[in-house]
Amino acid sequence: MTPFLIFRRCVEAIRQGALIQLVSSTDKEFHFQNWFKRRLEEIKLNFEVGGRNSYPDFRMVKTTEGYELKGLAYPGRDASFDSNSQAPSGFHNGRTIYYVFGRYPKTPDGDSYPVLDLVLCHGDFLNADHEYQHENKSVRGFGSYGDILIRDRKMYVVPTPFRLVQGVAHQQTLILPSEIKPDKREQTRFVEVGKLSRREASELVIGYFFDLQTNELIPQKATNPDAGREHSFRAWRIKGSVLDQVSMAQFGISDLRAETGDESERE
Repeated sequence: MTPFLIFRRCVEAIRQGALIQLVSSTDKEFHFQNWFKRRLEEIKLNFEVGGRNSYPDFRMVKTTEGYELKGLAYPGRDASFDSNSQAPSGFHNGRTIYYVFGRYPKTPDGDSYPVLDLVLCHGDFLNADHEYQHENKSVRGFGSYGDILIRDRKMYVVPTPFRLVQGVAHQQTLILPSEIKPDKREQTRFVEVGKLSRREASELVIGYFFDLQTNELIPQKATNPDAGREHSFRAWRIKGSVLDQVSMAQFGISDLRAETGDESERE
């Protein structure tokens, strides 16, 4: 297992002042990936880097684990993130998936800027469904001549740990399923700072219908057979960090809708 080792190296790098290096102002998230890549190289882990639109961003070689990176400008939109290539999950194509969220200054005063805070979490903390397979489909026959193709290109707007958890802002936090604990080599370096849980919803969206005449998007729902099932997680920090306890934030679907906006407005 690599999350404890990788998280520890990221925290050490932040403490040592390792900065994100800006090459182009148009692609800051990719530069956060470069920062993370250097951490993997420093601990000499063999990995493969996915393409720009592939998933996940980094794939470990010796273990069936992958890491997806999300760089977030601060202050700015950090309550949710857009996922175009894949719905988040803790398991994909035979790999356990971890997400790494790093916030950086929205308006840095130079070409180098710090990682302000960091959350590394198991993908199940965002979505515990391992069965859904993402596919983009299309239908032809639209338009007055019947030769226009409509692509169903899904985008998933997902709450970030900065919205889901209280107490992670301006800190470095590792969130893993409760059964995953540091081994003997790492347990003296880590301190548990919270128990977190997420409960499955009573209904699931299993499809949707879009009316091209009224522009209405109508979800199709079904009862969740695992309604109420609780998924338990632990939050960890490195010794020497602020060890204040973290907890789940309280919010409703209406709160998330107000924070993320209407998905149809995103491109």
